[in-house]
Amino acid sequence: MQITRSSINTVKGPADWFTGEVYIDAVAAAPAPSRVSAALVHFMPGARTHWHRHPLSQTVFVTEGVGLCQRRGGPIEVIRPGDRVLFEADEEHWHGAAPNRLMVHLAINESDADHDVVHWLTPVTDDEYAAAPPTD
Repeated sequence: MQITRSSINTVKGPADWFTGEVYIDAVAAAPAPSRVSAALVHFMPGARTHWHRHPLSQTVFVTEGVGLCQRRGGPIEVIRPGDRVLFEADEEHWHGAAPNRLMVHLAINESDADHDVVHWLTPVTDDEYAAAPPTD
């Protein structure tokens, strides 16, 4: 057993991964041979990821607020606390906060044999984001 005392360092999400204000707390990074990692990601209203994909899928579990997510070519979906979203391996997608609400989720990922967890693509445009359904 290993206990890590609470000393989480919040880091600002980099602009080449996110639009808007995003803050990340690393929650888990299991030692090899495990390849699982988890992070608590805080999206301020209107903030979102860029389009991206994960070689071995991603699970997102919403803990607070109201968010949005979309897979490439699909509709934008509203997500709320308790919702669990599975993005399939290599499925291009984005996720983030609704325009008027913050959203926090736990992101659970697994790296592939090359240690890749995510492949970042282009930003979600304002027009793409504006196509979201009402969240009230």
